[in-house]
Amino acid sequence: MNKKHKTITVYAGSADNVDSVFIEQAYQLGKTLAIQKRRLVFGNGKTGLMGAVARGALEHQGEICGVINDDLNLSHLVFDQGIIIEKVSDIQVRQHRMNQLGDAFIALPGGFGTLYEALEALTWAQIGYHKKPVGFLNTAGYYDPLMAMFDQAIEKGFIFPEHRDLYLMSDDPEALLEAIDNFSPPQNMNRWLTRE
Repeated sequence: MNKKHKTITVYAGSADNVDSVFIEQAYQLGKTLAIQKRRLVFGNGKTGLMGAVARGALEHQGEICGVINDDLNLSHLVFDQGIIIEKVSDIQVRQHRMNQLGDAFIALPGGFGTLYEALEALTWAQIGYHKKPVGFLNTAGYYDPLMAMFDQAIEKGFIFPEHRDLYLMSDDPEALLEAIDNFSPPQNMNRWLTRE
């Protein structure tokens, strides 16, 4: 397709006590988004990978929008330097808004919240709510077990083989963004509804 996706919604872990390779690559993604004149949408946190991707974008004059829900809008958690902030009522509204704003999605390494966000974006693609690419930045092989789980689900018949083409993966931010720009939604996506 080779269409530049201008706004990238990034899901990322907020834990601080992680290996520096994860922080460094999150920062690199933010920097790359800024250099490529793409807008970052993220969960508005200043800790962990979430903070690192925002710092990478901000320190390279990137455009950034943070979306935060009331329960997490706490001064020690919120990234509030030079960005647009959207405040919403709860975490479900936050997730919907982040998905609405993005032309594409990238999941950095993270925990339950990050996995929930990425899998929801994939599920919405699967059922036809959007046709946006979903990418996984596979820093240090972090997402290898998840990809193996997806493969097993396909092998056992819980996911149709064509749904494998809903997601992209790379361990390099630039390569992942290039793959996102070249993404074409898979064909035959209604087969799980028609049972043909």
